[in-house]
Amino acid sequence: MQDPTAESNASTSSSPALAPFSNPIFRSLWLATLISNLGGLIQAVAAGWTMTTLTDSQQMVALVTASTTLPIMGLSLLSGVLADNYDRRRIMLAAQTLMLIASVALALTTYFNLLTPWLLLTFTFLIGCGGALHNPSWQASVGDIVPREQVPAAVLANGMSFNLMRSIGPALGGLIIVTLGAAAAFALNALSYLALIAVLLLWSRPPKALTLPRERFHQATSAGIRFVSMSPNLLRIILRGFLFGFAAVAVLALLPLIARDLLNGSASTYGYLLGSFGLGAVGGALGNGKIRPLFSNEIIVRAAFVGMALGILLLATGQGMLMALLSLMICGACWVTTNALLNVSLQLSTPRWVVGRALSFYMMSNAAGMVAGSWLWGTIAENYGLQYALLGSATLVICGALVGYKLPLPEFDRLDLDPLNQFIEPTLAVQLKQRTGPIMITVDYDIGEADVPEFLEAMAGQRVIHLRDGARRWSLLRDLEVPNIWTEKYYVATWVEYVRHNQRRTMSDSGIAKSLNRLHRGAEPPRVRRMIERQTVPKQADPHIKGFEEPH
Repeated sequence: MQDPTAESNASTSSSPALAPFSNPIFRSLWLATLISNLGGLIQAVAAGWTMTTLTDSQQMVALVTASTTLPIMGLSLLSGVLADNYDRRRIMLAAQTLMLIASVALALTTYFNLLTPWLLLTFTFLIGCGGALHNPSWQASVGDIVPREQVPAAVLANGMSFNLMRSIGPALGGLIIVTLGAAAAFALNALSYLALIAVLLLWSRPPKALTLPRERFHQATSAGIRFVSMSPNLLRIILRGFLFGFAAVAVLALLPLIARDLLNGSASTYGYLLGSFGLGAVGGALGNGKIRPLFSNEIIVRAAFVGMALGILLLATGQGMLMALLSLMICGACWVTTNALLNVSLQLSTPRWVVGRALSFYMMSNAAGMVAGSWLWGTIAENYGLQYALLGSATLVICGALVGYKLPLPEFDRLDLDPLNQFIEPTLAVQLKQRTGPIMITVDYDIGEADVPEFLEAMAGQRVIHLRDGARRWSLLRDLEVPNIWTEKYYVATWVEYVRHNQRRTMSDSGIAKSLNRLHRGAEPPRVRRMIERQTVPKQADPHIKGFEEPH
């Protein structure tokens, strides 16, 4: 299976929502993921229902959901760093292999009647670890496989893949549990990983040319944290993902108890309820493409929050199976609409060099909300009853919608995050190793007095860009003797980090540089100086100087 030499345009498909399927790589991975999702949902039903047979604790039942999301909270950052610095195909292969081994062990343990509540949580935790390793690489790969304009459709297609199976997988899982037992359901999940493993093995990607050495883990982690923390748009998306996961997860975490206690049902009932949720999610994914051009991101997400709250309130009434199915269809449509739009907004608001890490922060935040919410709603249900837990969940979902008035989501089509590709590495007269440093950079500007306010405003934006992309100790200096001369100064750790810093510049960043060049009055461009910092007095001669080092 070879990568296509040219990407198809969205116009080649009869529907924009189906455009990504013209790409054979995306299509093959999507179909294999569809099979894997079917197995995963059968496993989820089996795990949730099996826990109800192993213990009467409602909190332990809710922790089944938490055990699969807790690894996402703990391992996503590691996975994001790996996704940005290593072969994503190999990472996904390793993740699928881990999940296969854990699923086989779970099936065998169940078959031989060795399963306990904590052992069940351990196996679901290991499966969650595989998912945490797989997801950042898979989602970051979407932007590599399809063109930027097809990314929203591709993300929605991935969500639809999961929810297509959610519409039949849970019901099938319930049927398998009733007829063949939980061990068979766990074994079927293990088999479902084989299709995706096969596609990944056949996917031949040309090796990516590396012009710079890979970032060390701690440096890559720091770079990801720095970029996200200095990107207000990303922080808003991540916060909304946390709030939605925390408030809305009550529906999925408590659904086994809703099936058993509110509806007096069986494993099949639980499967039908999950299937209704999945059917609603498929409808939400198909309708999103028509709704998105008509309304802003914030309006759509806010409406989805409100719709989710309405569905939870209807579910809490306990008015029978028909009302529960209708409620879950509403919840499913709002769930996939919110999560898909938050995911797309984040991907299209992030440069490719850090998209895996940004996605990992979003997944980590969303998972943290789901873990905390699963514990909270399980505790409330155990102490005060299911309906009180659902009412509390609906109230918090409404609060999440109101947050949008203060922290609205960005419109992702306003940013051009393609690499600027204007940096040419200078020829140095001093021989340096790539990891020699620290490097100090200064840029001199000649600014007229009347232009100082505009210059300072542009420099505020320049500061954010430099710090976000890896600079340290940024400062702006003014010459006391020649006051029209302003000097921008900052440091980078090594020469290779300086080159990497400049390669991270995007097209959307170029506007500030153009403004500064326009304000500069000199006949020549602003003067850039690159210097290596070195002590001039040996440490032995001056005890006050610490950390004297020869070049690396």
